[in-house]
Parts: sequence; structure tokens; C-alpha cells
Amino acid sequence: MKVKFFSKLRERWQKDLFKKTQIRLTILYSGMIIFFLTLFIIVVYSVFYMIISDQEHDDIQTLADQELSVLIRYLGQYGLTNQTNIMNQNVIVIGEDQFFYYVVDSKGRLIFGDEVVRPLRSDLLSMLKGWRPLENEIRYETLSFFEFNRVQNKENDKLIKKRSLQLLMTGRPIYVKGQFVGVLYVGKNVTDNNYLFKKLLFLLVSLAVLFSGIAIFISYLMSKRSMIPIKRAYTKQNQFTADVSHELRTPLSVLLSSIDVLEMEVESGSEERDDYSRKLISNMRDEVKRMTKMVGDLLTLARSDSNQIELMRETFDFCPHVQKIIQSFKPLAEEKGIKLHIHAPQTLIVNGDLERLKQLLYILLDNAIKYTTDGGEVNITISMKDWDHHPTLNIQVQDTGIGISQEDQKNIFDRFYRVDKARTRQMGGHGLGLAIAKWIVEAHKGSIQVSSKLGEGSTFTIKIPQSSIK
Repeated sequence: MKVKFFSKLRERWQKDLFKKTQIRLTILYSGMIIFFLTLFIIVVYSVFYMIISDQEHDDIQTLADQELSVLIRYLGQYGLTNQTNIMNQNVIVIGEDQFFYYVVDSKGRLIFGDEVVRPLRSDLLSMLKGWRPLENEIRYETLSFFEFNRVQNKENDKLIKKRSLQLLMTGRPIYVKGQFVGVLYVGKNVTDNNYLFKKLLFLLVSLAVLFSGIAIFISYLMSKRSMIPIKRAYTKQNQFTADVSHELRTPLSVLLSSIDVLEMEVESGSEERDDYSRKLISNMRDEVKRMTKMVGDLLTLARSDSNQIELMRETFDFCPHVQKIIQSFKPLAEEKGIKLHIHAPQTLIVNGDLERLKQLLYILLDNAIKYTTDGGEVNITISMKDWDHHPTLNIQVQDTGIGISQEDQKNIFDRFYRVDKARTRQMGGHGLGLAIAKWIVEAHKGSIQVSSKLGEGSTFTIKIPQSSIK
């Protein structure tokens, strides 16, 4: 039940050309808008990130240079080991946005320093251990720790949450009178800025999603509006083709009847037969028949374009009908000395539109005989085979005719396309037969292919899956 339901949905989707085109336009319009919106967001975020990051780098470098300058001046006076005087005189004071500073000797031992959160000193020193900063080198580190809060009426502290700090750090080697004596480390808390970056990114992404939805909606309206003139023109074109076909059929029928009457009068008239008049009437009748067939084909294609033709699917034995069609072509084949060979089982049960399948075989045989040189052969093979694990009707029409070039094979199923226009017109063709054949095959959910070489003939292969048309 589900398979039939989805197959019907798929069939309706495939038929609705305008809906698919509108969706493509919607995707194209919205895709362009979303692309430039995304590009704008990336540029804005990148510029903002670069400005803030550069400012942070400049600030911590300036801070490190200032503290190093003050520290060297006092170290020259008191020495590195006399840290008591340095601390008492507040040589270095933690600034408002500074998280820590430490001074270590050449062996990595802490001489003095200070931090905003004193219990974190050991963790901070562990991060700095063994780091000998290069010139203007900057590090980003994340420090995680547990924050405790004393709960009333309880003896123990209560763990309330785990916190993380994003630290920006740099360092300066300390030289006194040309001798390396230690390293100054400076750290700055940039957690708030990183949080600001995340909030900004979340805000920009949210705006992108919101405006993407608006862009898709506007694109849908734009594509729907742009399809209106296309639909109108397409409808007028189909209506024009159908109207012309209907209008031409009646006068052509009347003209053909009049020609038949004139021919009868010429043949039953005077004993002196007018050969010129008879030839003229014969040519007129052939031309009217050709036009009548072309109008009928045009009407078929116009109805197929507007989905006015529905296949009359039924189950039947195809072989007797194939034999009748081949018998109808035998006089024309014998006239050109062409041998017709049929390869088919005695019985072949097929599910499809009988009249359309007969029309399909008629078109292929008509083309094969027309374009096969005198004394050639036409082979018709009809069978039922398994293709992609489904029973499939296979029809193959092979001739030894003039063949089709590789370039022409790409357009052979286009309407009014003729490889040799003069030859086609001389043989009574108008370039619509194979277009109708392709429509019949596709209406049955099948495929049609051609393989050909110039001077060697052509082979048309049709595959119509039976499972899809049950």
C-alpha cells in the first residue's frame, strides 16, 4: 500500500514540470541570498574577532613591557634576592584587568608574584613551568577549577560548580647588567571576551537562521511570481498547437475527399485521360495525407504536453498484434527488397496501453524500412526479460540502413529534427515520429536508446518495466 502511494506521489511530481522549475528557482534565489548572508556574517565576526584579539595582544604586551621596565629599575638597585623591599614598596601592582604576574629565577623558582585568586597559584605555576617565552610570544590557556561556597548550618563546604578561565599569557626575560636572572610572566583574564565572542556567534547564527527563513519565503514568492508569465505562455502555446491541429484536420479531410472525387471523375470521364491531371491529383492526395498525419502527430504531442492523454492500461497478448503490424509493412518491404525477420515467442503477455504500444512499433518499423537501402534487412526482436529484478518488455528494431552519426543521435528524439531534411521529406516524414515514440516509452516508465554507425545501420532498444505499470 505504501509503495503504491509513494509511486503515485512520484508520478505526480515528475509530471508537474512547473512545480519542479519553481522549486529550482526558489533554491537558486534563496541559495544566493543565504550565501551572501553567510559571507556577511563570517566577515563581521572575523573582523570583530580580529579587532578584539589584536587589542588584547597589544594590551598584554604593553603591560608586560611596563612591568619589566619597572622591575629592572628596582632590581638594579635591590637585587633579585631582596624581594622584601620590592614587595613592600609595591613595585608591581596587579592592574584592573590583570590576573597574575610572577617572577622566577633562572632555575625556574618563584621569587615573588601575585594573583587575583590565591588558591590557583600552584595551578598557574604548573602551566608556566618550563616555558621560556620567545620575543612577543603569547599563549592562550584554559584553567579549570572547582568553586566552593560555605553553606549555613553545615560544617563542610559545598561544591557548587566547576568553572573555567581563559587566560592570555606572555613573558619577558629579565636581564640585569647583561646577565640573565629570570623571567617575568604576566597573565590576563579574557574569559569575558571569549564569552562575548560566543554570544556574538550565537546571535549571528540565530539571525542567519531567521533571515534564511525569510529569504526562502521571499524566494518562493519571487519564483512563483516569475512562473506566471511562463505558465501563461506555455498554456497559450499548447492551446495554439491544439487549436491549429483541430482547425486543420477538418479542411484537410474535406480536401482529401474532394481529391478522391476529382480522381474518380478523371478516371470515369472521357476516353482521353489527362495524365497531367491524374498526376497532379495524386501528388495533392499524397501531400494532404502527409499533412493529415503531421497534424495528428502534433495533436498527440500537444495533448501529451498538457497531460490530457491517459494510458489505457490493460493486460493482453502482444504477439498477434505484432504479427499484424509486420504483415502491414510487408508490401512496402517487398517493394524495396527488404527482408523482415521477427524473433518473438508464440505468446507474450504484456501490461500497458495496447494502442500506444502498437503505435510505437509502427513508428520504429516505418523508420527502419524507410531508411534501409534496397535489399537490406530489418530484424524485430520482442521478449520478456528480467531487468533490475523486474520483468521487462524488451523491443529491439535493427536495420541495415544508412545509419545515424554520433552528433545526430543526441537530437534524434527531438521534435521536427531530421538528419537529412530533403530525404525525409521525400520519404514522407516530418520529424515527429521518434518524439512520439519517446513519449510513449516514457509514459510507460521505460527507456529508449539508439546505437548506430553511418553506413552500417541502426538499432533501437526499448525497455518497459512491467512492475511499474501494474
